[in-house]
Amino acid sequence: MRKKAAKHITLPDPKYGDVQVTKFVNNLMYDGKKSKSFDIFYNAIDLVSEKSGEDGLEIFRKALANVTPQVEVRSRRVGGANFQIPQPVRDSRKESLAMKWLIGFSRKRNERNMEQKLANEIMAAAKEEGAAFKKKEEVHKMAEANKAFSHFRF
Repeated sequence: MRKKAAKHITLPDPKYGDVQVTKFVNNLMYDGKKSKSFDIFYNAIDLVSEKSGEDGLEIFRKALANVTPQVEVRSRRVGGANFQIPQPVRDSRKESLAMKWLIGFSRKRNERNMEQKLANEIMAAAKEEGAAFKKKEEVHKMAEANKAFSHFRF
């Protein structure tokens, strides 16, 4: 039996004292530049608060919840054919996927800097629109379409 990898403990962020924020910033980070990532994130949250007139962190949480997938499809080879099999997503992976989608689609946006890109993608996701939310819907549709193969689950 193989040994399971030890879970790393993530420390809460300095401003909000939230572990989820630190995880998000860790995903946002390039080349180990964590303080730069924190600056980008905090400025984006400030922009969100400014534009919406509500608490930026709450909108961020709502956006993250809106892009979190419940099921995903996984490829499995059965008798020489590949099937896309819908499966429920583990909690840690749900969070991770949601964060990566938010960041990835933020980077592809056309605003001036990363702070604006991230702020606008967060606001769009909170309103259940934007590319990251669309990605989640797409994943759910794929799972729904391939429901017939769910008996091949492993």
